[in-house]
Amino acid sequence: MSKWQNQLRNWVSQYFDLPADVMLDLPRITTIGSLHAYIENCTGLLHFSDKEVRIQHRRGELLIKGKDLRIKMMLKEELLLEGELKSIDFKEVREGGV
Repeated sequence: MSKWQNQLRNWVSQYFDLPADVMLDLPRITTIGSLHAYIENCTGLLHFSDKEVRIQHRRGELLIKGKDLRIKMMLKEELLLEGELKSIDFKEVREGGV
């Protein structure tokens, strides 16, 4: 997606008071303390272990680290993780692969 398309989507989202996750294809993450993480708008599971989960979304990846992680539920664009969450990191994939 080009830079001007991103800017236009951002402006439309703000002008019409629309949720950014819908307009900008961003993941929505809801956590309950450090015990659960509910991730919406994800497109794939890249890696899973009891200490680390990598999840793909339309604009990059999420890296979730923790202890005793397990997938409680997985649907087409939703994922529910349980365990002791330590960190959630975002990695944006830029156009051109870098």
